Amino acid sequence: MLISSDGASEWWGYKPVDKTPRSVSSCSSRESEQGRFTSPTSSSRESSMASLRSALQGLGASRRCSARPWFLTRIRANTFRAFSTNLSPPSRAFVYEQHGPPDQVLRMIDLPPVEVKENDVCVKMLAAPINPSDINTIEGVYPARPQLPAIGGREGVGEVHAVGSAVKSLSVGDRVIPSPPSFGTWQTYVVKEESVWHKVNKNVPIEYAATVTVNPLTALRMMEDFVKLNPGDAIVQNGSSSMVGQCIIQLARIQGVQSINIIRERPGSEELREKLKKLGANEVFTENQLEVKNLKSLLDNIQEPVLGFNCVGGNSASLVLKFLRQGGTMVTYGGMAKKPITVSTSSFIFKDLSLRGFWLQKWMSAEKTQDCRVMIDHLLSLVQRREIKYEMELVPFCNFDTALNKALGKLGSQPKQVLTF
Repeated sequence: MLISSDGASEWWGYKPVDKTPRSVSSCSSRESEQGRFTSPTSSSRESSMASLRSALQGLGASRRCSARPWFLTRIRANTFRAFSTNLSPPSRAFVYEQHGPPDQVLRMIDLPPVEVKENDVCVKMLAAPINPSDINTIEGVYPARPQLPAIGGREGVGEVHAVGSAVKSLSVGDRVIPSPPSFGTWQTYVVKEESVWHKVNKNVPIEYAATVTVNPLTALRMMEDFVKLNPGDAIVQNGSSSMVGQCIIQLARIQGVQSINIIRERPGSEELREKLKKLGANEVFTENQLEVKNLKSLLDNIQEPVLGFNCVGGNSASLVLKFLRQGGTMVTYGGMAKKPITVSTSSFIFKDLSLRGFWLQKWMSAEKTQDCRVMIDHLLSLVQRREIKYEMELVPFCNFDTALNKALGKLGSQPKQVLTF
């Protein structure tokens, strides 16, 4: 199911940053003609200077305020140079100045134009997802954290709005994604160096281009990096309804590998089972169905899995281990249950099982930008051939609070939330 909504209205005026906390749902409906900016008065510029200095530090634009902020050197007679070749349009963004619950610490602010230097590219964002890693980063529990204050989001897709004089590989109108993922995608305009951006095919739906660099790439790497899988082999996983889980099912199907999938007992579990089977899942079990002594008796013409994937932890991870064959490997890439993994001594001694971990951020840190982009192009080609698909819900940027509540699980199980700008 793909639920589309109209994009949020554009904001073309500059508004000084208000340090008073604002609801994430507050989104101006005012619009004006492209290129026409309202200008702050002299007094408003002076009063907002201190708050802007704080808000702009570390927001991903690689610009810092000094005693005389860079943006004031470009403002004359209260007028913005709207079509200047070295200024981006003003932007609005969801930022956080301290770590904590996202629905409490995030607020929307308006940012002034940013200088587009000779090697920079200004991108108008089109779509950006809300991932669990985004939430963990805001909470302060994710290992990779930007300097505060920071703009939320790490992946997305946009259209090139302007380029610096030295930029050669990109042109205005190109569709691009940050690759590897880069902090600060929850804003209407992003200015970063040319090397950050990877051009993608415009025929790829924006929701797929916006979400390819984290979850599908994680699934692809885990399927290839730990065990050599041959046609007829089997894998087992929990968290099968997640985006990574859905991608694993389909990548396994493409390789001729069978998949055993574990889901939580929930309302609509039968409907979910059928959805996963349509993606290519061979078996789908709820955790309650697996409370039997001999799990393997439940399998019909499926080999014992050689590889397992765990993103839940606790008892669900133990179920993955029980399915594995002699010498099998379980890869952990998440811990949604926030419970430890308990492994019996016999699993190591008599079954010779291996436990591994995977974190995409660490894999990318090893100077693998080009490898990453080759895999992204491969995954997007699978999307274009309709060999990979997954559930998403498109939500206008103005309805960020609703999307965030869904991403936080406050409204029950929901598809991946993708913001549109």
